[in-house]
Amino acid sequence: MSDLAGALWRKSTRSGGSGGNCVEVADNLPGVIGVRDSKDQAGPTLRFDPTAWSAFLDEVRRGRR
Repeated sequence: MSDLAGALWRKSTRSGGSGGNCVEVADNLPGVIGVRDSKDQAGPTLRFDPTAWSAFLDEVRRGRR
C-alpha cells in the first residue's frame, strides 16, 4: 500500500468526551485509508484498503464492534 505522505488527519466528531482515547483517520489519499493514535501522531499507523475500511465501518454501524 502507498505511504501516507500528504495525509490529512481528522478525529471523529464523536470523540469529544473520550478522555483522549481517540484515533485519527486520513481518507484523502487514493487507494489507502490511514489510522493512527491521536496521542502518538509520530507513532505507527495502520493502513487499510478502502473496501476493507468501508466494510469495517458498516459492521461498527450495525453494532458489531
